[in-house]
Amino acid sequence: MGKIRILIADDHAMVREGTRHLLQQEADFEVVGEVADGEEAVRLCVELAPDIAIIDISMPKMDGIEATRQIKSRCPGTAVLILSAYDDDQFIFSLLEAGAAGYLLKRAQSREVIASIRAVFAGESVLDPSIVRKVMRCITPGSGRGSGQEAAIGDLTEREMKILRFMAQGLGNKEIATELHLSIRSIQAYVGQIFSKLKVTSRTEAVVLALKKNLVSLENIPSGN
Repeated sequence: MGKIRILIADDHAMVREGTRHLLQQEADFEVVGEVADGEEAVRLCVELAPDIAIIDISMPKMDGIEATRQIKSRCPGTAVLILSAYDDDQFIFSLLEAGAAGYLLKRAQSREVIASIRAVFAGESVLDPSIVRKVMRCITPGSGRGSGQEAAIGDLTEREMKILRFMAQGLGNKEIATELHLSIRSIQAYVGQIFSKLKVTSRTEAVVLALKKNLVSLENIPSGN
């Protein structure tokens, strides 16, 4: 297995240096680039095709929302992980719509950041519990929030629905496989089918849509500490 190739985009040099130092301690991580603005983040993603782009929201030339949108459009193989000090609903919702795979606050502990990078690389959901509940309250049915995306909910099988609910609870593929007595490869295939039917590209988007369509409730979402 090759290393997880990571790009860091943050306009604060000390944050970039600290993040790079943290990631370089991990044998399976490789920091392939660092940038201070959104335009450079997009350019380097196109040039280097990293596995993960760690993006801040507030950056010069192009903010993290637009940078995320362009990265996902031009480099669909690059997963975007937001690492930001901001937890405003409007930022979170816009970033999810733009295609971010996860959202962490900068107060997250080092081990959480490292685990989240590995989780995003594996296709898992990494939304901070306090963040996800804020978002869910904004987009639950009747709130008027949402992208207008129509999902083929009726096409989901009973097993796919069960897996979607496990995803909402924060379970990873291995844990879902254990619950359903299936192989991890089978769960990966089911998750791929769910993404295809719901027209989403991440677990976070899938859970958001499930809440909009009232398929899962806030009680399914871990509350965090």
